[in-house]
Amino acid sequence: MSAEDLERYETEIELALFQEYRAVLPMFRYVVETERRFYLANEVQMEAHGEGARTYFEVKLGDAWVWDMYRPARFVSSVRVVTFKDVNVEELPEKDL
Repeated sequence: MSAEDLERYETEIELALFQEYRAVLPMFRYVVETERRFYLANEVQMEAHGEGARTYFEVKLGDAWVWDMYRPARFVSSVRVVTFKDVNVEELPEKDL
């Protein structure tokens, strides 16, 4: 496989992932960004913990979708993230029923 073939393959996967994201976005209440991943979730619990002079965050997500182009199953029932880095949680606007 040439470098050009690999680049074309990754571009196709990224496009398919973006299209999937657009399709599933209305199913979720929150967008969660960590240093390593991007999630959509319906349940979010975040706790800050002190460890000496450092603070770390424990984030628990329920009913989530993970932005990861190499992951075969992106829907997960629960996720636990522990990080010393920033975590961004945004509540999406309510949908009109």
